[in-house]
Amino acid sequence: MGDPAAGERMVEALLFAASGPLSEEDLARRLPANLDINAALGALQRLYAGRGVELAQVAGRWRFQTAADLEHLMTEERTEARRLSKAALETLAIVAYHQPVTRADIEMIRGVQASKGTLDVLLELGLVRMRGRRRAPGRPITYGTTDRFLEHYGVASLADLPGAQEMKAAGLLDLDLPPDFAPPDPSRAAEEEDPLDAGDAPEFHQDFLGES
Repeated sequence: MGDPAAGERMVEALLFAASGPLSEEDLARRLPANLDINAALGALQRLYAGRGVELAQVAGRWRFQTAADLEHLMTEERTEARRLSKAALETLAIVAYHQPVTRADIEMIRGVQASKGTLDVLLELGLVRMRGRRRAPGRPITYGTTDRFLEHYGVASLADLPGAQEMKAAGLLDLDLPPDFAPPDPSRAAEEEDPLDAGDAPEFHQDFLGES
């Protein structure tokens, strides 16, 4: 082909339009028989060297790609909402309306044994916190909701928690709560709890999202 620049433009156009890397044989099937493909590829590689997009050979095929030092610009970080399991939603509702509440309280209300992972996910997400230790035999740890819980559900304070049916109707908690559920009384905490012991800390597990 008499005009090398015209050949380079054709190769450039094919590579830009391709959905994946092209081999020299792929290019040859679409280009004039007398076009020097190797020369065109070499010229394009030199032309794009050091630019934001470069011509690179990958596994014997050619493609245009982002320069290695600019790959970080193509990375987009997204925060995906974490869907709580039914067990976690039920546990969160019980903690919200019965706090300060112990693991045994949760098990009694739900009627099933509480998985450690269920509380762990609520603690990890910052919706529930360890409050203290109940003044009772064994001094079990008590749990309550956090400011993040109030922010997430748009509630000003614990005293402003809506009735159970209102929360369910608003889609805030997917749970058939007992009719006697009522907003918690924060003043009860001082009468029932001691501060947490030194070293009290939750352990996090990663098997909680599939619970039922």
